[in-house]
Amino acid sequence: GYVLHELPNSITKSTKAFFEPALDYVVVKMPRWDLKKFRMVKRKLGSSMKSVGEVMSIGRKFEEALQKALRMLDIGVNGITANQNDIIFDDLESALKEPTEERIFAVAQALKSGYSIDHIHNLTHINKWFLHKINNIINTEKRIKEVFIKTIDKDLLKSAKQLGFSDKQIALILKCSEDEVYKLRYKYEIKPKVQHIDTLAAEFPAKTNYLYLTYSCDDDDFDFNYNKSVVILGSGPYRIGSSVEFDWCCVITGQTLRKEGYKTVMINCNPETVSTDYDESDALFFEEITLETVREIYNKIHPLGVVISMGGQTPNNLAVKLYEAGIYILGTSPKDID
Repeated sequence: GYVLHELPNSITKSTKAFFEPALDYVVVKMPRWDLKKFRMVKRKLGSSMKSVGEVMSIGRKFEEALQKALRMLDIGVNGITANQNDIIFDDLESALKEPTEERIFAVAQALKSGYSIDHIHNLTHINKWFLHKINNIINTEKRIKEVFIKTIDKDLLKSAKQLGFSDKQIALILKCSEDEVYKLRYKYEIKPKVQHIDTLAAEFPAKTNYLYLTYSCDDDDFDFNYNKSVVILGSGPYRIGSSVEFDWCCVITGQTLRKEGYKTVMINCNPETVSTDYDESDALFFEEITLETVREIYNKIHPLGVVISMGGQTPNNLAVKLYEAGIYILGTSPKDID
């Protein structure tokens, strides 16, 4: 057999397996629970597995990765706060004491209500480091509430984006449209940058197609010379009613396109799938499947079009919004989708 220093690292292609990784990013893995679909189920979480799927988010800051992960779950929230229908707990202390799939929102409500970090820690036993990070998000929301879309400055808007606030979240706080926030970002030149997952933290050159978006970098770390490319939207997390069958469709679509000479760009956030294997596509964006993220990737790569029909309901729900944003959809026109 081979020893570690003889084996090449298949991700970086410039180092050997006998190499201590250097990481310049944060990863959050979060379970997808569908407990409300079962009668008489106990919602208290413990050592017994109750999730039906999971997501994985990547960012330069924990706050950024956390809010991304919550959106990736596709449970109708924009992040830990600033949602259309914020989850409100009547008995807040009980909600903090008992671990459930919604307790993270109870922590956010407690911080908004003036609970101290120490008090929340005593009730939840959650490490204070995480509570301080969540508090950073809540404090930024308070700062945004003090301004309007016409008065918010570049520094505050960029700071919010670096903490994982989506355009939709910011729009809800400022009581304006998501498109207004998008246009203001571009006016201020606040755009996400593409970074590699290379385990090297830029210490050595690396050839990797494992990518994510972040607002905490100044430059892109990827060559966008992708002539004749096609973007495929994945299915997101496994859940009741959506599982591996949609991922199979995405993978076969990518393989067929590559055989026909096209470059394939996969966007997905489920670490359990084959589609998120870095060698299944020419570029893998481990990202959320939302209008904002798809539009940013589309603007950078300028593909021939986007395939939404293989990933199930999650990408199909974006059809009309993507079409209205000027993104070319391959296959059935969104105008004909009821």
